[in-house]
Amino acid sequence: MKRFTHELAGLLALSLALAPQAFAHHSFAAQYDSTKVVTLKGYVTKVEWFNPHVYFYIDVDNVESGKPDSWAIEMGPPHMLQDSGWKKNSMQIGDEVEVVATRARDGSLSANARSVTLSASGEVLGAASSEQQTLTGGGARRGGQ
Repeated sequence: MKRFTHELAGLLALSLALAPQAFAHHSFAAQYDSTKVVTLKGYVTKVEWFNPHVYFYIDVDNVESGKPDSWAIEMGPPHMLQDSGWKKNSMQIGDEVEVVATRARDGSLSANARSVTLSASGEVLGAASSEQQTLTGGGARRGGQ
């Protein structure tokens, strides 16, 4: 009985440790509307290069209010960004960027990037978005399959 209690306690601890990771990932289609594409031009204020998704934040001029809007932009995981040419330091705070992105369904100032253009160099980088998987019904096939 004592062994069963220890195993149960261990299983419970493991479940609690993994629960935030399970809830952290989300479906692209649940959060973003692929029919609402926006193009944003602004300055990078923050970069978070972490799993499961890289986020960066840009200030975009709002002509109506005269004040900048702070947008949160989601990209794919670091390893997929690196596979498409990104480096952890490809984008720095203060860099001007143009982002083509899919807007959040809830109308918030958040989006999922399709591409990012670094204004200083003109370099266009893919964003390793999961949108393509949603639109095609599955992930990219490897090995020509």
